Amino acid sequence: MPKTYRISGEQALELETARKNITDKRIDKRLYAVQLRGQGMKNSEIAVKLDTAARVVSRWVCDYHRDGIEALLGKKRGGNRRNLSFAEEEALLEPFRKQAEAGQIVDVGVLKAAYVEKVGHEIGGGQIYRVLARHKWRMVMPRSRHPKAAGEEEQDLAKNKILRAGGNQKC
Repeated sequence: MPKTYRISGEQALELETARKNITDKRIDKRLYAVQLRGQGMKNSEIAVKLDTAARVVSRWVCDYHRDGIEALLGKKRGGNRRNLSFAEEEALLEPFRKQAEAGQIVDVGVLKAAYVEKVGHEIGGGQIYRVLARHKWRMVMPRSRHPKAAGEEEQDLAKNKILRAGGNQKC
């Protein structure tokens, strides 16, 4: 037999005043669902009215009766999942910035290892690249040779022509 939850007049008043002060639509929806349940509506009817699932309505009502109104107000969603603040990231990147300014190649693997050591847990593969993008770092890879450079045979022929012509020729 399903558990029936009763909402007292005092609780109904608490829900009504909370709904008046809330600006977040998601929280208001939860409060309204519990309020409708207190007025005698079934979970399935509330779900249809609020365009949600009956199991979700049941969970909201159960949470309300177990933990009070705070259970419905405390749901925060997504957003900034950074492990470090911007300033902390900047401090972590500073030795690598000096290395890059000195003309040395910065290895992302070493940078990621330093980041993991700082936060104390593993991170995803792309997270270090998002950190670099946040701090306006670009991935610049030195090329091994110029794309329009002559081949070694052509360079040898050119050197031989100069040597046969008498050394230093000016164009």
